[in-house]
Amino acid sequence: MEQKTIKILELFGGIGAPRKALINLGVNHKSIDYVEIQENRVRAYNALYDHKHKPQSVVGWNLCPDILVHGSPCQDNSRAQYSSNMKPELKKRGASAGSGTRSSLMHETIKIIRGMGEWKPKVVVWENVVGVLDKKTIPAFNHYLNEMTELGYQNSFEVLDARDFGLPQKRDRVFCVSTLEGCFDFSKMRRRKMKSIDHFLEKNVTGEQYKIAVPSMLNKIEEFNPVKKTDTYKRRLNVIEDYCWTITERQDRCPNAGIIRHKDEPAYRYLTEREVWRLMGFDDEDFDSVLKRFPSKEGKRNATLYALAGNSIAVPILESMFEQLIFGQQGNRTYFEEMNGQLKLAY
Repeated sequence: MEQKTIKILELFGGIGAPRKALINLGVNHKSIDYVEIQENRVRAYNALYDHKHKPQSVVGWNLCPDILVHGSPCQDNSRAQYSSNMKPELKKRGASAGSGTRSSLMHETIKIIRGMGEWKPKVVVWENVVGVLDKKTIPAFNHYLNEMTELGYQNSFEVLDARDFGLPQKRDRVFCVSTLEGCFDFSKMRRRKMKSIDHFLEKNVTGEQYKIAVPSMLNKIEEFNPVKKTDTYKRRLNVIEDYCWTITERQDRCPNAGIIRHKDEPAYRYLTEREVWRLMGFDDEDFDSVLKRFPSKEGKRNATLYALAGNSIAVPILESMFEQLIFGQQGNRTYFEEMNGQLKLAY
C-alpha cells in the first residue's frame, strides 16, 4: 500500500529540526508551512530544504496539519534570564499568557489550534528549557496544559536529555506531547547509546579564532586555574571529556558548552561551528548548505552559525518521538486516512 503523506506545521520553526528528523526516518511528509520571524533562521531553513519562505509571525496564522511542532522562544523561561531581566511584577505572577514576554508566544499556538475549528492536529509537540518547571515560571506552563486539555488533548511531558539519544551533549529540555487519542508514553521512545565525542570533533583544528587566548577566559578554565574551596564563584569553563554541555547561541562566554584541550600542546580551544551542528544532530551536508548562505570571515568565528545551532532542537530526540508517534512499537509504515481526511497515527 502506498505510504500516505503526513502533514506537519512548524511554528517558531528555527532551522527545521522536525523536518530533518522526518527525513532521517524516511517518512513521506509535507511541511504545509513554516513560521519563523527571525530572518537568519528562515534563510538557513531555505538553504537546508530548498524553500523560499519569508519571515512571518505566528500571530493570526491558520492551517490544518496532522502534527504541529512548536518551540516558542525560551529566553524568558531560562533561569538566568528570569533572575536578571524580568520585571518584578512579571516575576510575581510568572510569564503567563498575555504577560507581554517572548515566552507568552507559546499561547499563540492555542489560538491557532482553536481557530482550526473541527480539524485539530492529532499531535502537538512543544519543546522548551527546563526552567518552565521552576516554581516561579510554571504557572505559564500549567496554563498552557489547561488550555490544551480544554481543546480535547491529553498531555504528557518529560525532561529528555540528548545523551540518551546518541548525542554526547548534556542537553536537558522539556518535551510536551499533546494527543487527541490516548496519551503519549515517553518510556516507549527508543533510546540510543551515546556516541563517542571523538565522532563529532574535527581533526587538527588550527584556526587562531578558536584558540582561547584572552586572559579573562583562560583564568576561568577549571583545570588551568582550579577553583579554591573558599571561592564561591562557580562560572567556569570545563574541558570536554566524554560529552559537552548544553550548546547555546554563543560559545565565547562563560559558562559555555565546554572547551577542547589540545593534545600536543598546553592550549585550549572553542568548539567549531561545524562541531556544534554535528552535536545537534545535523550532518556536514546540512552545515555546508547553510555555510554558503552565511560565509565565515577569514580568521573570525561565525556567530550566526553558532546561534542557529544553539536555538535548534536535538534531532535524534525528535526522530525517536516521531518514530513512536507514527510507526508505534510494530513499526507499521502504513497510515490510514480517516473520514475527515486526517491520518490515523500509531500512538
